[in-house]
Amino acid sequence: MTSVLGTGLKPAWSWLGVDIYRIFHLAAVFGLTCVVLKVIQLYHQRQELIKAFSRFPGHPTHWLYGHLLQEEEILNKVEQLSQKYPYAFPVWFGSFSAFLNITHPEYAKVLFARGGKGLLVLHGPKWYQHRKLLTPGFHYDVLKPYVPLIADSTKVMLDKWEQLIAQEKSVELFEHVSLMTLDSIMKCAFSYQSNCQTDRSNSYIQAVFDISYLVNHRLRIFPYHNDLIYWLSPHGFQFRKACQLAHHHTDKVIQERKESLKDEREREKVQKKRHLDFLDILLHAKDENGAGLSDEDLRAEVDTFMFEGHDTTASGISWLLYCMALYPEHQQRCREEIKEILGDRTTIQWDDLGKMTYSTMCIKESLRLYPPVPGVSRQLSKPITFHDGRTLPEGSLVAVSIYLIHRNPSMWKDPLVCFLLSLRDPFHRFMVFADAGPQFAMNELKVALALTLLHFELSPDLANPPIKIPQLVLRSKNGIHLHLKKVL
Repeated sequence: MTSVLGTGLKPAWSWLGVDIYRIFHLAAVFGLTCVVLKVIQLYHQRQELIKAFSRFPGHPTHWLYGHLLQEEEILNKVEQLSQKYPYAFPVWFGSFSAFLNITHPEYAKVLFARGGKGLLVLHGPKWYQHRKLLTPGFHYDVLKPYVPLIADSTKVMLDKWEQLIAQEKSVELFEHVSLMTLDSIMKCAFSYQSNCQTDRSNSYIQAVFDISYLVNHRLRIFPYHNDLIYWLSPHGFQFRKACQLAHHHTDKVIQERKESLKDEREREKVQKKRHLDFLDILLHAKDENGAGLSDEDLRAEVDTFMFEGHDTTASGISWLLYCMALYPEHQQRCREEIKEILGDRTTIQWDDLGKMTYSTMCIKESLRLYPPVPGVSRQLSKPITFHDGRTLPEGSLVAVSIYLIHRNPSMWKDPLVCFLLSLRDPFHRFMVFADAGPQFAMNELKVALALTLLHFELSPDLANPPIKIPQLVLRSKNGIHLHLKKVL
C-alpha cells in the first residue's frame, strides 16, 4: 500500500496548508509563555507586598499556605498574635495575597479618617450620595413605630421556643433568630409581610448563609483569587446560585411595592406619611438633578440593607443571649430591671427602651466580646501614614479587626471578662454597627432581650459550646445552643 507521505499528497489532518503539529507547537509555546508571564507577575506581586509590609513585623509564614488555618482556629490564632504585635501585623493568604490586620484603635482612626475602597460596600461619591438620600429613613419618628413590629416578630420566635423546650433538649438559637430578624426588617423597612418564621424553609436565609461561607472560603483558597478559575469552579457556581436566590428575593420585594404604588389610593397613603420607610425613600429618592436611583442601585441598596439589617443583628442577639446564659447574675439583674419598667404589661414600648440602663450596658459588653461584624476591609486609594510613622502604599489591603480591638489588653482591663461596658467609653474603642442603622439594631437587641428574659431563664449547653468563626458576621460553626426554662 502506497504511503500518503510517499505520494507527496497532504494528509487528511492537514488543512489550509498548515501542519497540525505546527499548531500544537504554537499553542504549547503560547501556553508556556502565558505561564511564564503569570509566574513573573506573581513574583513581582509578592515582592511588592513584602516591600509594603516590611515595616510591620509579623508571624513567619508557610511558603505555600501563608497564614491559612482551619476556620475554628482563626480567631484564637490572631488573638495570640495580637498580644505579640499590639498595633498591626500582616496576614498572608497563600504566597501572593496579603493584608495588614489592624488591632489597635489608634491605627483604625487613621484608616477611617482617610477612607478607601470598601470591598463589600459602595465607596466614594456614590456612597455619600446614597447616604444623603437615605438618612431620613432613620429619623426618630420612623424608628418609633418599629418597636411593636419587632416585638410581634420576637413573640412568634418565643412561641416556637416554648414548643421546643417540651423536648427537654437545648435549643439552637441562631437559625430562629435569623428568621426573626429577617421578619422584622421586612416589616419595618419594607412594609412586607413575609411570614418567614412560620414557613417550613426559607431559601433567602440559606442563600445568605451560603454567600457568607463562600466569600470567606474563596479568600482562603489561593487559586480562587483568580476570577476565571473561581467562575468555572463548583464553588463559583454555588456562589452565583446563592446570589441569584438572594437577588430574586430582593426583586420580589421591590416589584411588589412598585406594583402597589401604581394604585392611586396606595400612592396617596404613602405621600401622607410624615416619614417614609426605607423602601419608600428608595423609590421616591431624587438627587439635585431630579434623577432617581437606577434599578441596579436600587437593588444594591435593598440587598445591602436586607443583608446587614438581619444577619448582623441576628449575630448580635444570638451572642447576647449566650452571654446572658454564661452570666446568670447579669441575666437576673436585667430581668428585674425589665420587670420594673414594664410593671403589669407583657410587651415593650418605645419609651421603655431608654430606661433599660443596666440592660444596655450588658448589651454593649456582649457586643464588645462578640462583635457581629468581626472586621471590615479597605483597599487604600492613597498612601497612608500611621501615628508612629509607618506607612503603606496606595492599593494596599487593610483590615480593621473589630474583634481584636475589643479584646486588646492595652485598651481594656481584663478584656476576656464580662464586666459591664461603660456608656461613656470613647467610640473609637468600641465599634459595632458602622453604617446608618445602629439605632435600629440597638432597638431590636433591646426588644429581643427584654421579651426573651420575661419568658425564659437561659443557661449554656456545656456539652455543646459554640465554636466562633468569622464569616462576614461572627457565627458559630456548630450553632449556639442554650437550655431554656420557662419563667414562672
